[in-house]
Amino acid sequence: MARPARLALALFTAAAALPLHADDTSIGTVLRRIQPSQIEATIKKLVSFGTRHTLSETESDTRGIGAARRWIKSEFERCNAERHGRLEVSFQSHVEPASKRIDQPVEIVNVVATLPGLDPNAKARVFVVSGHYDSRVTDVMNAKSDAPGANDDASGTAAVMAMACAMADQPTDATIVFMAVAAEEQGLFGAEDFAKKAEASGMQIEGAITNDIIGSSTGDDGSRHEHSVRLFVDGLTPLLKKELSESKPGDAFAERTRKQLAQIALIGGEHDTPTHQFGRAMKRAAERWQPDFTVQLIGRRDRFLRGGDHLPFLERGWPALRFTEPAEDFRHQHQDVRTENGVKYGDLPEFVDYAYVARVARANLAGLASLARAPSAPEDARMEVTQLTNDTTLTWQAPRYGKPVGYRLVWRATDSEVWQGQQDVPASQTKATLPLSKDNLQFGVIALGADGVESVAAFPLPEGR
Repeated sequence: MARPARLALALFTAAAALPLHADDTSIGTVLRRIQPSQIEATIKKLVSFGTRHTLSETESDTRGIGAARRWIKSEFERCNAERHGRLEVSFQSHVEPASKRIDQPVEIVNVVATLPGLDPNAKARVFVVSGHYDSRVTDVMNAKSDAPGANDDASGTAAVMAMACAMADQPTDATIVFMAVAAEEQGLFGAEDFAKKAEASGMQIEGAITNDIIGSSTGDDGSRHEHSVRLFVDGLTPLLKKELSESKPGDAFAERTRKQLAQIALIGGEHDTPTHQFGRAMKRAAERWQPDFTVQLIGRRDRFLRGGDHLPFLERGWPALRFTEPAEDFRHQHQDVRTENGVKYGDLPEFVDYAYVARVARANLAGLASLARAPSAPEDARMEVTQLTNDTTLTWQAPRYGKPVGYRLVWRATDSEVWQGQQDVPASQTKATLPLSKDNLQFGVIALGADGVESVAAFPLPEGR
């Protein structure tokens, strides 16, 4: 068969849905624990605190951000106890000095529920997922008026709480941190503090996700999007900023990064950074377990000229992503609650689709549960380029963490965001030649876990020139 036909066949046959494995059912069971009724109850309870503004009341048990964070912590603890789980629940706080959006020093408190990995070695690998529980109205400094924040971001907070509850008693090799963060609206201060402390402690974060504005499947034009979500994925620009523009002369790590970036530029790998691979892995797992739900990869770090709680992680060089609904309705974001000309404004529960939030939460958890149980990515992935050939030879080393049962070689056309073809090889094999041209495709190497879960893909850099 001629090479073009072989290539077309390879791309076509491997684009089919991934097969399910009999021993994968535990992930399906965990996902079924996330129900719209649970999401609805959580969002309505968060709204009942009136306002969750960063500068709002902290002593009351019924109103303000203090009451909200104590309730979130108690819910993490309650669900963990009911499931006889392994969650370690705590507050993480710091005092933020006065700044543009804070008129006096204020304590910023994150609510953190950590599910430690069970593998003594792999538990050092950490995945973080967050939503922010603070809210606001039109005036970002208004800490008195009701700020329901049902979608922005009780929806993300409810999703994270549901994920933590679903996973509380589940085994993982790696560690997952479920977190409700504060002060996003005032400047990402809660997420920034966690990321700063994680960096100082040497925490090995392999991926961070924020869920922010995931509550509505209806756009401002009335269009419906119940079966898709946006996932913002971009890792090149932050890598350039952190490791190049902020590095000191003679910095060995920065020099290695410069070399790697030069190789990426040479082979057109701008969309193959660790963040891009993390996004692809999340999409593959999410769509495998919810075949009727599409994760749309958006090649930006966030919505146009906007930002969220994944950025403090991304800008420290960690892979980081943001989930957001497909079509935002700005009448229900950052608005005083009111009615004008028959149009209701305000971030109210009546504009939230609870079944949709549950789907987004399941998409998150499918990816996180899979990655936390999978081996880490293969090490030292390379593409042999010692001579001109229309075949492609890949080599790699075993992952640092976990014992793979095999490897999955994947490829895609250079104008595709997702892997379109795949071929599996046994665990004993660390080299393979594919009858595919490196001129036309990008490649990756995935480590497979015993239950069929996948690592993120390792991007092979050229070897031999």
